[in-house]
Amino acid sequence: MHSRRAVLTTAAAAAAACAAGTVPAAAAGPAAARPGAAPAAVRERMRRLIARMTPEEKAGQLFVMRVYGHSATDPDPADVAANRKEIGVANAAELIAKYHVGGIIYFSWAHNTRDPHQIAELSNGIQRAGAAQRLPVPLLISTDQEHGVVARIGAPATLLPGAMALGAGGSRTDATTAAAISGAELYAMGIRQDFAPDADVNVNPANPVIGVRSFGSDPQAAARMVAAQVRGYQGAGVAAAAKHFPGHGDTDVDSHVGLPTIHHTAEEWERLDEPPFRAAVAAGIDVIMTAHLVVPAFDPSGDPATLSHPILTGLLRERLGYDGVVITDSLGMQGVREKYGDDQVPVLALKAGVDQLLNPPDLAVAHAAVVRALKEGELSEEAVDAKLERILLLKERRGLFADPYTSRAAVDRVVGIRRHLETADTLADRTTTLLRNTGGVLPLSRRRERRVLVVGADAAAPSGTGGPPTEVLARELTGLGFAATALSTGMTPDGELIGEALAALAERDAVVVATYDVTPGSPQRTLVEALLATGKPVVQLAVRNPYDLAQLDGVRAGLASYGWTDVEVRAAARVIAGRRSPRGRLPVPVMRADAPDEELYPVGHGLTY
Repeated sequence: MHSRRAVLTTAAAAAAACAAGTVPAAAAGPAAARPGAAPAAVRERMRRLIARMTPEEKAGQLFVMRVYGHSATDPDPADVAANRKEIGVANAAELIAKYHVGGIIYFSWAHNTRDPHQIAELSNGIQRAGAAQRLPVPLLISTDQEHGVVARIGAPATLLPGAMALGAGGSRTDATTAAAISGAELYAMGIRQDFAPDADVNVNPANPVIGVRSFGSDPQAAARMVAAQVRGYQGAGVAAAAKHFPGHGDTDVDSHVGLPTIHHTAEEWERLDEPPFRAAVAAGIDVIMTAHLVVPAFDPSGDPATLSHPILTGLLRERLGYDGVVITDSLGMQGVREKYGDDQVPVLALKAGVDQLLNPPDLAVAHAAVVRALKEGELSEEAVDAKLERILLLKERRGLFADPYTSRAAVDRVVGIRRHLETADTLADRTTTLLRNTGGVLPLSRRRERRVLVVGADAAAPSGTGGPPTEVLARELTGLGFAATALSTGMTPDGELIGEALAALAERDAVVVATYDVTPGSPQRTLVEALLATGKPVVQLAVRNPYDLAQLDGVRAGLASYGWTDVEVRAAARVIAGRRSPRGRLPVPVMRADAPDEELYPVGHGLTY
């Protein structure tokens, strides 16, 4: 296991030159419009709307909810059944009519994201349902389109390099460009809120939930990239959401399945976790998402940050001066459900400082609890009205009251257009990192190593529309003049699969092996060792976290792509083939496997041709 403390120390040293809590001048940029800033007439209009709401309507506006189906009114029968079972309604239109929800979140697993035209029509159907309410209020439609390993919408929309890949590229301009493209395409599909960028500083190599979703382990570099992406998304008309406050970068527990504890002291938090969030606030971020984790340095009660008044009000509102919308991470995650019941959690979150409640496991229970707390005075009407004002002003700022709809023509003009796809490839070409190239194994030669075998892990593409990565690598290498074939050996290759790979390699000149989070006991190590024993050139490509090479001593050529969606894998193939020179630099250190307190490769390491 890599040493968390060693990486923590490395990151702290990188941050030591900056005063605690300060924002780099480059990250702050020009004065950004404050999320709470709005003309007096607009505020008055929103307050009049709020005054006309019933307690049930007020409570509903605080929720952002999932719903199954590709259509707001006519989903497939299986999706109707899922909606009835989980929410007690048949479709999105009924959900809005019954609960008056303020937003809906799209997921690929909920069958919301078949293709761009369908997504746009679903968005329009949702907005028509919002307009049909007693008090017409547009909905804030959202999704998690971070790119890289978290993407809900795939091809033909443009897929872009993820955060750590962009961190390896090191260009704030590229980070802004990526977010601007993504934001423009989301806007055209009727999505005005994106839960990105990830502002966590990944100082723990064992982090099971963040990893390549982070820009890196240097808090100041991450702060600059976060601010750049905020400007890109919001410049395209889409509300960005920095997550997961107060920082999810130093944990070895996944908050989807447990309740992590962050053991940073207040001083460590100020140096390591705070800078990206402070930079996001300075850049005018619309939304900040909370984390389901415990930070004893700021709240010794054992409550997760999502339910912590000292963290959400004390740190976020008062220390950082943030006056925008605060949203919870999904309330269905175990980290927020460990201590309190599903009826208590939404009320406690609102009392702590939250505005939007994301995806409760049982909406009927959660909604009733908020209504009851509002009627009985546990939640003051004044406090709830202030939350509603922030939410409605965000909708106004993102143009939803003026025109919440989109069109097929808007999709055709923007989504997946050639210019965006070509730009995505150009950005990806600046991210692939060459960590080791002993003896000049790379680039492969079309004369000496024309026949290439591609093997390794084939994780499902996040969007469900790309990959598998071994086939993408083989196809791209073939297009670049090699004769490449793919053999998927998976994450846990057994003896039979390893034997197949060796037999296939006997007829080939070189092999590229895609690895995915290799551990000391991983069968992927056995596969790589067997390939190395043949004496043929072996090229290793880490398609998720860049730490794999520490477990693979005999490998002479190793690269990192920081993701396995097509755009990142194709860029790696171009580097392997020598069509592009590797330009990425490690945004996190790779620690030695045999001495976890020592760096094998430091931040900034990266070879070139």
